[in-house]
Amino acid sequence: MVKRREPTARQLRLATELRRLREAAGLNSRQAAALLGVGAAQITHIESALAGVSEQRVRRLASHYACTDNEFVDALVAMATDRTRGWWEEYRGLLPTSFLDLSELEHHARFLRHVAILYVPGLLQTEDYARAVFESRLPELTGEEIELRIRHRKARQRFTVPYEAVIHEAALRIRVGDRATSRAQLARLLELSEADHFTLRVIPFDLDGFATASSTMTYVGGPLPKLDTVVRDAPHGSLFIDAEAQLTTYRTRFHRVEAASLAPDRSRDFIHKLTKEL
Repeated sequence: MVKRREPTARQLRLATELRRLREAAGLNSRQAAALLGVGAAQITHIESALAGVSEQRVRRLASHYACTDNEFVDALVAMATDRTRGWWEEYRGLLPTSFLDLSELEHHARFLRHVAILYVPGLLQTEDYARAVFESRLPELTGEEIELRIRHRKARQRFTVPYEAVIHEAALRIRVGDRATSRAQLARLLELSEADHFTLRVIPFDLDGFATASSTMTYVGGPLPKLDTVVRDAPHGSLFIDAEAQLTTYRTRFHRVEAASLAPDRSRDFIHKLTKEL
């Protein structure tokens, strides 16, 4: 058995779900291995994503763990047998692994939801806006590193799944670059807001009692709600959150933010007004 050197976030998620099923069944690794007819080390490798697992074994494990959710098992099988080599692989070894994991997660998403407080979401940024963001990073990035990140970000923007962004007025007003960059970014948001798969909402400064969204988050819809993922910014990359209780919390948080924000038509009017002020 060839062990993986660096499992992807998607492979780790499959491993985590198989471990959760085993623990819910009250079995330890040795007992699970005996049911499958393999050594305990193989279960450990599967549950740490150091080894792949076949469709047959996923289904056998689910059966041994008394999992009767066939739709969930089918989704796990799809994760286990997916051999997609996505466009992001060309950046392996060139960009941090978290960039690739985020791209793969978005590629498989059924929908995307984003709450932005200080910056326009990366999937919506113009090239000049993105460049200004990357040029402000510390430690400083080289010109080559900046261009790689911009090219990667532009490739991520080719998404077609339903996307809902709730953006605070602060993110719309903060000039990460110059006045022209800000004006072009607002124009880009207005252009995107006309797309069928995109919904834009704004949270104005004068909204009373708004304490629901303290920071940026991205909610990524999986094939089933229990396979959703929340992405939060972390000092050295992205933090993926998938515990069911936390998913429920973030789901509720997003719906509250959505309910408190301006409707899409009023949000477009708001951005038009900001554009005229620049």
